[in-house]
Amino acid sequence: MGEEPTWAEVLLTLLLMAAVPTVVGGAVMVSLVGLTMWVTAPLRRRQAQRC
Repeated sequence: MGEEPTWAEVLLTLLLMAAVPTVVGGAVMVSLVGLTMWVTAPLRRRQAQRC
């Protein structure tokens, strides 16, 4: 039988488990916002020239 993990190891494991979805989700959100800005840039340029 293996020894039981310490509180520090348990907390570190939980922290890593929480960090991975946060980092991945953040990267997806930043990518979506960037793509949206890139796709709508010509439309915003046209509207700015009209004013």
